[in-house]
Amino acid sequence: MSVILNIETSTNVCSVAVSQNGECIFNKEDHSGPNHAEQLGQFVDEALSFTDNHAIPFDAVAVSGGPGSYTGLRIGTSMAKGICYGRSLKLIAVPTLELLCVPVLLKELIPEENALLVPMIDARRMEVYAQVFDRSLKEIRPIQADVVDADTYKEYLDRGPVYFFGNGAAKCMEAINHPNAHLVPNIEPLAKNMFPLAEKRIAEEHYEDVAYFVPFYLKDFVAKKPKKLL
Repeated sequence: MSVILNIETSTNVCSVAVSQNGECIFNKEDHSGPNHAEQLGQFVDEALSFTDNHAIPFDAVAVSGGPGSYTGLRIGTSMAKGICYGRSLKLIAVPTLELLCVPVLLKELIPEENALLVPMIDARRMEVYAQVFDRSLKEIRPIQADVVDADTYKEYLDRGPVYFFGNGAAKCMEAINHPNAHLVPNIEPLAKNMFPLAEKRIAEEHYEDVAYFVPFYLKDFVAKKPKKLL
C-alpha cells in the first residue's frame, strides 16, 4: 500500500484527499464552485501540513486525468506537477469517467450482474463525454463526445439494464427514455474515491511523465469573446 495525495478538479467540485494503506485519512471538498483557483492551493497546503505534522511521507500524487473542465483539469495538473517536482514524487493520472464508477460500485448501487455503467460528464446542451463499462470496469465502449438522443445507447439498452450517472446524466434521461435506463443521482468525481484506481496504477507501475503529461481534454479548448456589457 502507498500514501497518495489525490487531487480532483475535473468538474465544478474541487477536492483533495490523502489516502494511506487503502483508507482516506484526510479529505477536503468544495461544492460551491468552480472555485479551483481559490480553493485548491489552500486544500493542498492543509493536506501537506497534515501529513508533515504526522511524519507521513508521500509516495505519489494522483490527479484527475480528464475528460472534464478544461480550466479545472489544467489547474489540477499544474498543482500536481508542482508538488511532484518539489518533492520528487511520481505522478498518476486517474481517468475521470472511470473514477465516477467507484462510488457506484463500492456502494453496491447496481444489483444486476449483467448491468452496464455509463458515466457522463456534462459538455453542453445535450452533449456529454461518456464511456461504457461492465461491472468489472472492463471498457465496453471507449470515451466519446455523445449528442444524446433516443438511439445513442439503444444497442446496450436493448440487451439489459444500463445505469447512467455523473453531472451529465440527468439531462439525458428524458431523451434516452428506455425501460432499461436507470439514473443514479448525486455521483460526482471526488478525490476521496481516487485511491483504488491510483493504487492499481502503482501496482502496475503506470506513471506519467511529469514534464510532458497533459490531461485528456477530448476536445480542444475554444476561447469565446466576452459579451458586451453595453
